Amino acid sequence: MNYSILATIRRLLAPQHRLSCSWLLWLRLNSKLRQRGLNRTRESGAFLLGYVENSRARIVDFVLYDDLDPNCLNTGIVRFDGRYFGDLWALCKTRNISVVADIHVHPGGSGQSLSDQTNPMISRAGHLALILPRFAVPRVPRADIGIYKYLGAKKWRIVPGHQRAAFFHIGL
Repeated sequence: MNYSILATIRRLLAPQHRLSCSWLLWLRLNSKLRQRGLNRTRESGAFLLGYVENSRARIVDFVLYDDLDPNCLNTGIVRFDGRYFGDLWALCKTRNISVVADIHVHPGGSGQSLSDQTNPMISRAGHLALILPRFAVPRVPRADIGIYKYLGAKKWRIVPGHQRAAFFHIGL
């Protein structure tokens, strides 16, 4: 019952958002990304898990890249070994959720690197990739979060800064 009330309120307050997440989950995710970044010495990231309904995704949990692939952050940048995707898919199947986006941090801005552009974490058209600048320190305003939609064939659509607050809701 509580879930349906929250879902109804969320739809009324933020019906146009393509992606949404609770404040509490967002704060916990950012804290974990900073922690795994070892005091701003390396990138870190996570798969964002949740539900998709009517082309709108709701993030309800996350799994950090290095919880699946313990060596993926060792070089300072994310190098996720594809052999660990099976563990991710098994987790999603067990919990009846899916990967709705991925997120990682950059030391500088939130622009995609050439490696990000040519190596999407999920290479399925429509997948969303988020990039937090400054290793997610300090708290990152939504307009500074890089949001990219994968179109396929190594092509991406950038969600412009002025549209990010309407695209990505952090709240209820």
